[in-house]
Amino acid sequence: MTDSTVIRGGTVVDGTGASARRADVAFGPDGRIIEIGENLRGDREIDAGGAVVAPGFIDIHTHYDAQVFWDPALTPSCFHGVTTVVAGNCGFSIAPIKPADRERLVATMEKVEDMDPATLTEGVTWDFETFPEYLDAVARCRPLLNVGAYVGHTPVRMHVMGDEASEREATAEEVEAMAAIVGDAMAAGAAGFATSFGLLHRDGEGRPIPSRFSTRDEVARLAGEVRRAGAGVVAVNGGEGLSFRELYELQPEIGVPITFTALLTTDTGAHWKGLEIHRAGRQQGIGVYPQVSCRPLTFSMSMLDPFTLNTNPVFAELFGRSVDERRAAYADPAWRQRALDYWRAGGPNTLPPRWAAMNVMESASHPELCGRGLIDIAADRGVDPFDALLDITIDEPGLALRVRAVVANDEAEGITTLLNEEGCVLGLSDAGAHVGQLCDAPLPTDLLGNWVRGRNVMSLEQAVHKLTGEPAGLFGFADRGVLRPGAWADITIFDPATVTPGPLRRVRDFPANGERLTADQPDGVRGVYVAGQPVVEDNTITESARSTPRGQLVRPTP
Repeated sequence: MTDSTVIRGGTVVDGTGASARRADVAFGPDGRIIEIGENLRGDREIDAGGAVVAPGFIDIHTHYDAQVFWDPALTPSCFHGVTTVVAGNCGFSIAPIKPADRERLVATMEKVEDMDPATLTEGVTWDFETFPEYLDAVARCRPLLNVGAYVGHTPVRMHVMGDEASEREATAEEVEAMAAIVGDAMAAGAAGFATSFGLLHRDGEGRPIPSRFSTRDEVARLAGEVRRAGAGVVAVNGGEGLSFRELYELQPEIGVPITFTALLTTDTGAHWKGLEIHRAGRQQGIGVYPQVSCRPLTFSMSMLDPFTLNTNPVFAELFGRSVDERRAAYADPAWRQRALDYWRAGGPNTLPPRWAAMNVMESASHPELCGRGLIDIAADRGVDPFDALLDITIDEPGLALRVRAVVANDEAEGITTLLNEEGCVLGLSDAGAHVGQLCDAPLPTDLLGNWVRGRNVMSLEQAVHKLTGEPAGLFGFADRGVLRPGAWADITIFDPATVTPGPLRRVRDFPANGERLTADQPDGVRGVYVAGQPVVEDNTITESARSTPRGQLVRPTP
């Protein structure tokens, strides 16, 4: 084999779900696999003894739309075996965007996805307006990984309706103008169309985001452009206006796959009811694919802007207020009572706090409380947990108390069921978003280490399929997600006996001195290759990948 590379001595798990086998993998200078078999030889050889050789992992739920401009390696996902990402989830692409609307979109991304406005302003080139121009701008960044992107409902609405996008339903003429934008995006290679009705999603002024003002008919019309393109996926973050159950009525109408964010375990057992709906839909052949995760949905949030509490409209009143104004509200017994009354009354579109799943992470005024649960702190003080939280917060300089809050998906039995459920797909890493609050980019290494090896919830072959062949098949990413001759040599080599996510750490390495959580030192990931190019070796991004990256814009195919 001329100018070939062979990965020798590993156990091939090919992404199809087929049984693992000892084999070598050869690929050529064009970045495609030549042969898989025994005793292969090449010009360059890589020792994979004791390791699994698998297709590169595909992360279908990221928010790398902006980060790709200053971090084309898409860290930390690349360290965890990911070779292809899908951005633009929850309807938050950063195109189309008119220059006059840029500040408003950035403010929305700050509130919804915890993205620093200064980082976005400085780090993104902003040399695009349409979605096709955005894809061209991403290509100019020369990403090290493959990138696909949804066109997002929120910027599409803003582009057509301006400020009124967050105030009312669209007219028939406006819906058609939006459909034309989505159609152009699909023709340019968008992975699909994404929208959100999520209750946590509010803009910089505390209002529901633009997509939450749309109707079912509007969503169906825009999704119709995905069907017209002949390939692609519709992604929905459901909520009031478009529920989980309604997706199973909508999908046969629009005729393209729908993926839903997300089906997670809850204290109320709502996931079991969701599974009943899903199973009934599968029996009817309905193509809805709920996203599931093996990681608890956990936020490390500052009380200066408490993301999970902001669904309560009493908290939302404080959007845009000064630190002193917010401190005064937190200290006001009447304000506290109004917030509690809303939760206790089961107010609509809110997420009741799980006080027992909160603990103090960082406190300059009360370092002795760090690591302690809020329930225990409240008991010591003889007060309600909400009062304890706010009492501690108002003592903190800048209200910068940071608490860890587990919102959902921390019940092992339910997670095991969801991971193994037919038609449920891995998602919700949210990589690139909530960077100061969480880091779930390690989802693949968590699944392989803690859930496959540690808990034995599924076979290694099943897990690799869920990380590779299954998402590639859903999106129509041709020649990816599998190891076979002719496929792209997107490959991850890992040690199944040691693979784990590794530690989290807080760093300041984003533009404008932006802060984030990262996980860039997993155990057991030996190598990550994109089109045959080594991208990561021993938790280090290679110089060859930085100088001659082979990441591509991935487009869905029928």
